[in-house]
Amino acid sequence: MTETLDTATIDEIKAIIDRGLGTTKSRELIASSEVADMLLDLRLLLATSDADLEASPLN
Repeated sequence: MTETLDTATIDEIKAIIDRGLGTTKSRELIASSEVADMLLDLRLLLATSDADLEASPLN
């Protein structure tokens, strides 16, 4: 079975990426903690989506 993300989750992930890129594109250096924070935010959204998919009555 193919797992898919809902549109709201995809939109939220895009917004996080856009915010991260918007705040860093004019800088030459980016702190590793900023990158880690953004990746953790994305990971949390994806993990939540995985849990929702597993709890779905369709599985």
